[in-house]
Amino acid sequence: MNLIDQLKRDEGLRLKPYTDTAGKLTIGVGRNLTDVGIYDEEADFLLVRDIARIQGQLSAFAWYQRLDEVRKGAIENMAFNLGLHGLLGFPHFLSAVAKQDWITAASELANSVWARQVGDRATRLEQQIVNGEWV
Repeated sequence: MNLIDQLKRDEGLRLKPYTDTAGKLTIGVGRNLTDVGIYDEEADFLLVRDIARIQGQLSAFAWYQRLDEVRKGAIENMAFNLGLHGLLGFPHFLSAVAKQDWITAASELANSVWARQVGDRATRLEQQIVNGEWV
């Protein structure tokens, strides 16, 4: 037995946020998100893991594998925001990407509800897809 074992036993381990007995949003082994939050390093760790998960999901698609890193980044950005299922809800956009028809792909994004919701993010990703340069 050590402190980690004790805390896991006494606090429990929850992998999804919950409200503790004091009404605080909590996760993990008693991490009080309401008052403590997370540290920059923890946010970076989570981000890297989330990106790896998205890349793993997208790697199943041949059209994604053929993209350069910059355009992959644009697709990954969208998948991060929408989830894979949400991204797959853009069939005309994805068809244009598969054909490497960057103008049509950007146009499909520009004319989407999603673009109106996220504003400048969509504009930047449209430019990234057309130009093949990080924006």
